[in-house]
Amino acid sequence: MFLHFGVNTFTDSEWGTGKENPAIFDPTAHGKNGHGDVIRQLVDAAKPRGVDVGLYLSPWDRHDPRYGHDKEYNEYYMAQLQELLNNYGSVREIWFDGAKGSNAPNMSYYFNDWFSMVNELQDSINIFSDAGPNVRWVGNENGFAGKTCWSTINRTSLSIGNASIVDYLNTGDAKGTDWLPVECDVSIRTGWFWHKSQSPKKLKKLLEIYYNSVGRNGVLLLNVPPNTTGLISETDVHRLREFKHAIDTIFSTNAAQNCMVRASSQRGGHGSVFGPENVLDSDHLWTYWAPSDDDDKHDYWIEFRTINDPMKFNVVRVQEAIGLGQRIKRHEIYVDGEMVASGTTVGHKRLHRLERGVVHGDKVRVRITGSRGVPLVSSVGLHFDPFWNPKGK
Repeated sequence: MFLHFGVNTFTDSEWGTGKENPAIFDPTAHGKNGHGDVIRQLVDAAKPRGVDVGLYLSPWDRHDPRYGHDKEYNEYYMAQLQELLNNYGSVREIWFDGAKGSNAPNMSYYFNDWFSMVNELQDSINIFSDAGPNVRWVGNENGFAGKTCWSTINRTSLSIGNASIVDYLNTGDAKGTDWLPVECDVSIRTGWFWHKSQSPKKLKKLLEIYYNSVGRNGVLLLNVPPNTTGLISETDVHRLREFKHAIDTIFSTNAAQNCMVRASSQRGGHGSVFGPENVLDSDHLWTYWAPSDDDDKHDYWIEFRTINDPMKFNVVRVQEAIGLGQRIKRHEIYVDGEMVASGTTVGHKRLHRLERGVVHGDKVRVRITGSRGVPLVSSVGLHFDPFWNPKGK
């Protein structure tokens, strides 16, 4: 979850002027009269509940007079980074971007120096930016990853704040040499900061975002801005609960679970640890079906046959064992011999909401028609989404 909260919350703006009176920052629910340590309160609330903390320190500064003076401002900015990464324990992600207004002074950010210092202070942290080095931006603020989305990319082709690379960020690169999974940022409201005039997105829209981020090999970073009390608005809390309930409802059952499963082949032959039954266990990373290295390279498949009644579903989930890389380039889904969905990459998770709606069938086959080496499928699910109603059916 992303939280945009600050002076802009109290001025009803997205980008401040830098000239606001800091006294207006007064989150009444926190009882600190504007003098509390917001980061400390966040960390102290999150960590006992098992929630890791990430921080975003925007490089663009409209208040400090050093902005526009490269050396002075970069030293000042790095001092802020040092404070954030030294004073609050383990930070799991640090977020950088190149956003600034068109009239902002020319300014060179010393990103490489920032990254080096971050890694010195927090050796297990993930650094996010347009250029990684650990996590990359998706290239838009709609929360949509590309229909083709590789976790690999070439960092040498990336630079922060470069609008010409957004399509490349969105799809990644099958031949990329760097592993930079994609993070999909989007707000539950229209703006990043809370505005009284705005409402949260409908459940239907949030589910669409989920399928096109998490369901396309991405990580969803959903912004939910606190209001002027310092709390999440009840309307947003209600929508989040609806969203969680919907996700739980859709993926709590798997019609493939009670099926007989077989595959085109199996590494090591029958009885080895690489059997197709692995795709139905609870480990979605380190156990997997691996076909034989001698299998037909254009026809790897895994098949599920019902034992009793026909299966009913409208969502197909496929996952790769990404601890050993991302391999699948093309795949198809068949129900009783008829193709109902097809796609390119899979990665950590690919979700297909079937355009024809609910299907009933006795046999489902997932066919891998293109792969970089032998595909390793860690999990397959056949789910029913009661909220999905394509074309009003």
